[in-house]
Amino acid sequence: MKESARYVKIVEWSEEDQSYVGSSPGLIYGGCHGDNEREVFDELCQIVEDAIALYKKDGKPLPPPTSGRDLANKMQDVA
Repeated sequence: MKESARYVKIVEWSEEDQSYVGSSPGLIYGGCHGDNEREVFDELCQIVEDAIALYKKDGKPLPPPTSGRDLANKMQDVA
């Protein structure tokens, strides 16, 4: 398993931006955006990989993992 799999990656449509927006809460601030959902997800995966590499290069500990917490189902309870 890749270390990046430990972090949730979210791609959602933004009415305000009229584009797909990708983010990885808890690991990176900001993210990426575009017109193609799959391309945004692929770019987001690369950004997460790059962020992990930067943490390691700088000798900083990675933030706690965000995957494996069943967040998708917990979010349904809120909606």
